Amino acid sequence: MDKIWLKEYPEGVPAEIDVNEFPSLREFLEQSFSKYSSLPAFTNMGHSISFGELDEMSRYLGAWLQKNAGLAKGDAVAVMMPNVIQYAVAVAAILRAGLTVTNVNPLYTPRELEHQLKDSGAKAIIMVENFASTLQKVRHNTPIKTVVVTAIGDMLPVPKRHLVNFVIRKVKKMVPAWDIPDAVPFHKALKEGKWQTMDTPPLGHDDIAFLQYTGGTTGVAKGAMLTHRNIIANLLQARAWLSVTVVEGQSVVVTPLPLYHIFSLTANFFVFTLMGGNNILITNPRDLPGFVKELKKQKFTFITGVNTLFNGLLNTPGFNEVDFSHLRVTLGGGMAVQAAVAERWKQVTGKPLVQAYGLTETSPAACINPLTQKDFNGSIGVPISSTEVSIRDEDGNELGIGAVGEICIRGPQVMAGYWNRPDETDKVMLEGGWFRSGDMGRMDERGYIFIEDRKKDMILVSGFNVYPNEVEGVAVTHPAVLEAAAVGIPDEKSGEMVKLFVVCREGQSVTEKELIAFCREGLTGYKVPRKVEFRKDLPKTNVGKILRRALRDEQA
Repeated sequence: MDKIWLKEYPEGVPAEIDVNEFPSLREFLEQSFSKYSSLPAFTNMGHSISFGELDEMSRYLGAWLQKNAGLAKGDAVAVMMPNVIQYAVAVAAILRAGLTVTNVNPLYTPRELEHQLKDSGAKAIIMVENFASTLQKVRHNTPIKTVVVTAIGDMLPVPKRHLVNFVIRKVKKMVPAWDIPDAVPFHKALKEGKWQTMDTPPLGHDDIAFLQYTGGTTGVAKGAMLTHRNIIANLLQARAWLSVTVVEGQSVVVTPLPLYHIFSLTANFFVFTLMGGNNILITNPRDLPGFVKELKKQKFTFITGVNTLFNGLLNTPGFNEVDFSHLRVTLGGGMAVQAAVAERWKQVTGKPLVQAYGLTETSPAACINPLTQKDFNGSIGVPISSTEVSIRDEDGNELGIGAVGEICIRGPQVMAGYWNRPDETDKVMLEGGWFRSGDMGRMDERGYIFIEDRKKDMILVSGFNVYPNEVEGVAVTHPAVLEAAAVGIPDEKSGEMVKLFVVCREGQSVTEKELIAFCREGLTGYKVPRKVEFRKDLPKTNVGKILRRALRDEQA
C-alpha cells in the first residue's frame, strides 16, 4: 500500500523505528533507572521518589515475588491500584522478575474481578486495602495464592503517611472491612525482598508482558496479549514523535488517567520513564477542585487526558489561574475530542489540544497529530512511525480516499491476540497482520485519519448512517450544555431515531424544544435528535469515557 502519509511526518520524526533497541522491557527499565538515577520519577501527594529509589524498591519486590511467593517466569500477577507510587514499584518489579502483569480496574465488582483472575490464571495480586473486601468475596474461586496489600499513603514519609491513612480509613471511611489472614503488607514484602537476590530469567520480544483486559463494557472482558515487543515498539514510536518537543530529563507530566489503563500506562509511565520525566500522579481526578489545586503547585510540561476530563477542568473554578507557561503538549485520547472543548482549552491555556488515537490491542498508540500543530483539526492524525492504516469495508477490501469504513492497523505494536480466545482473535485479525479496530473512519488526501465513531455506536436512520460523535459535537456547542451522549432508539418509521442525553452546566438550562432547534441549525434533518432527556450525570468508564452502551441498554 502506498504510504501517502509519510510526507506529512513532522520534520525530524523518522518513518521507522528499530524495535530491537531493547531485548525486553527489563533492559529498558534498568537503563532508565541507571541513566536518570538522581531525577524524580513519580510524585504523589507532594512526595517524590527518584529513579534510583524505584530501581531499588522494584528489585526488592521482584526478588520477594520470586523467592518468597515462589513465582516463576511467565506467571501472572494482578495489580489493583489507583494512581499511587506503589503501582509503579509493583509493575516494574513484576516485569523485571520475568512475570506477567494483569492490570485490574479497582472499581470492579466481585463478579468482574473473579472473571479476570480466573481467566488470566493470576497466582498473586498486589492491591490497595480499599478493595480487599472485593477480593475476599471471590478469592476462593480464583487461583490467587499470594496477596500483597498496601494503604494509599504507604509511600509517604512519616507522619504524613499515618495522617493520610487515618483520614482515608476513619474519616472518609473509604476502606470497607476485610479479613484476609495471609495478606502480606507491601512494606513487609519490600523488607524481606531486600535480603534476597532477584533472578533474571531470559526474556525476549515474544514473551507476554501484559494481559491487558478490554471489552468489559461491550461483553465479557478479553485479555489482550501485549508482548515485550509490542510495548517496546510503542515506546520507541512515541519517543520518535515526542523528541521534537520533549527534552530528556526535563519533563513533568501530569497523570490523571489511571495507570492501569493502557493509555496512561504507555503514554505516561513508560514513555516518560524512557525519557527521564517525572510523573505527577493524581490519585482521584474526579475531585476536580483538588486536581486544580495540585496543578497550581506544578510547573508541568505535559498532560494527558480524555475529552470529559478536559471539559471538567475547564468548568472548574480556579483552572484559569493555573500557570501554563511551561506546558508544551496536551494530549487527548481514549475518546473523541470535541472541537468546542479543544477550542476552549486553547483559549484558557494558550496551547493546542493534540488528538491521538489508539486501542488496548495496539499498545495503544496508532495515530497522532504533529505535536507542533497550532490548532485543533478534528483529525486523529497520521499513523505513527512503522505503522500502516487502511480503511476497509465489511469484507476487508480497501476503500479509497474519503470513503468511510473500518480503521485497520498494522504495525509492531499490534497485540499477539486474545488470551485463550482464538475465536475472538480471528474476528479482529485480517490476513497480513491487519487488526480491525471496530472504529469507523476516513482518510484524506494527505493521509490524515478522521474517526467517525465506533461501529457498534453508529445509528441507522432510514438507511442513512448517523455518527453520535457528530451529533454530540454540535449539541455541546450550546452554551447551556456541559455533556451530551447520542444513541439510537427504535422507531417504526425510520428504523432508528436519535435520542440525546444531556447534562446542563450548573445554573443553566435549555428546553428539549430549544435544543432540538439548535441542533437543526448544524445538522442534516435525519441526524437531528428527535428526543432529548436531561440528566444530572452520564454513565462513564473508569477513564471518563461516556458509556453509550449503558444508555442504549436502558432504553431497550
